[in-house]
Amino acid sequence: MRQGGRGFLGTMNETHDVPFPAPSHWIDGRAVQGSGPLIDVVNPADDSVIASVHEGTAEDLNRAVDAALAAFPGWSSTSPKDRIAVIRRLAEGMQKHSEELAETITAEMGAPITFSRQAQAGFPVASTLAAITAAEGFEWTEVIENSLVIHEPIGVVGAITPWNFPLQQLVTKVVPAMLAGNTVVLKPSELSPLSARTFAEIATEAGLPNGVFNVVQGTGPVVGEAIARHPKIDMISFTGSTRAGKAVSVAASDTVKRVALELGGKAAHIVLPDADLDFAVTRGLAYAWANGGQACGAYVRLLVPEDLQQTVVEKLRAAAGEYTVGDPADEATRIGPVASETQRRRVDGYIERGIADGATLVVGGPGRPDGFETGAYVRPTIFSDVDPDSVIAQEEIFGPVLAVIPYTDDDHAVEIANGTVYGLNAAITGDEEHAMAIARRLRVGQVDVNGGQHNFQAPFGGYKQSGNGREMGRAGIEEFLETKAITR
Repeated sequence: MRQGGRGFLGTMNETHDVPFPAPSHWIDGRAVQGSGPLIDVVNPADDSVIASVHEGTAEDLNRAVDAALAAFPGWSSTSPKDRIAVIRRLAEGMQKHSEELAETITAEMGAPITFSRQAQAGFPVASTLAAITAAEGFEWTEVIENSLVIHEPIGVVGAITPWNFPLQQLVTKVVPAMLAGNTVVLKPSELSPLSARTFAEIATEAGLPNGVFNVVQGTGPVVGEAIARHPKIDMISFTGSTRAGKAVSVAASDTVKRVALELGGKAAHIVLPDADLDFAVTRGLAYAWANGGQACGAYVRLLVPEDLQQTVVEKLRAAAGEYTVGDPADEATRIGPVASETQRRRVDGYIERGIADGATLVVGGPGRPDGFETGAYVRPTIFSDVDPDSVIAQEEIFGPVLAVIPYTDDDHAVEIANGTVYGLNAAITGDEEHAMAIARRLRVGQVDVNGGQHNFQAPFGGYKQSGNGREMGRAGIEEFLETKAITR
């Protein structure tokens, strides 16, 4: 797909001679070089600048919105069958170029290459195929007594996506929005903008009409806020921090846009007394430290019966030794750098706070791992005896930091699990009937019982300050539709 620094459409990064697609804007089916100030895209493994992106301007955004508006009548009137055909070719294109996508994401945000192949590049294909299945079975019109109920696209969708899963988060918004007949203006994170450009090229190659999908690069406070405020954008779909989500909601309120928010999380993994502890530890640590802990659904609080805490801690100590920290391009690496130097300092500050607040340090600690004088590397860290009300148990850290919290009985475990402002997801390991009873008591949008296989058709989204709305499957398509009743 790329040769000597060129994307498969022959685009060239004009700022740096590097083998990555030029992260220019993508407006009305073609690359558009911006005129705003440059923002460097930094490889967090070695601090090298791999590309630069122009901050979007008001003119850039207006052009993108106008292109989306112009494309909306034609795309929205296209049959669902024909829209599905385009998106199916898009999925095939992502699969075809999966290795390049994985390598690009590893370079722009530091995910280990093996994880990038499986999740960063693999999940978007699976999500897209699941959305296609949902669209194929969707009832776009239905009769309710003497009313014809029609589900119609909203219009122009503004999508704002984060840096931790840059392609997956793009796909979970853009694909269902387009399947529903909407057109889209996307702002990817300035930390990981390269995969969005590649997606745009793949979509065009798949036959997506010009203007249906547009990209304006830039930062959240500038371009993201402008998208939320834009009077011609009908809906905002945002994934990011709870703090930023609140700002988006305020900015969008002037025009009474629909706003869908997928925000922070502080997932509890409850280990029941009869659980297979080896399985609980292996799976729990994998989900706590996957993507360097930079996942809103990471299982970052491990709740264990107080009489089993020491046994679990020793198993965690042994399991942690299998997590090799290193260059994310190395096949042997299981934990790479976090996404930026700013994030490294943030995570390190939380580790220091955990020690200061009296939690027991099991492995890791503050500072860079030995042998890593440069790059955004942190020590994968485990704390035990964590107070459920402490900072590291309440606030989203977004790094490889696991807090082990002891509990006394079911009621205590549920109280701790529900005892944050977040409500995105949770996990339970133990007797299935017991676990299912606990799952019903948790104030979260999704619960994993005994390592249930991830279901891309199931709705994903949060309670409380983890946001509103749902992504994935049928629910993900419904999010981007208006409902009209014609009564006769």
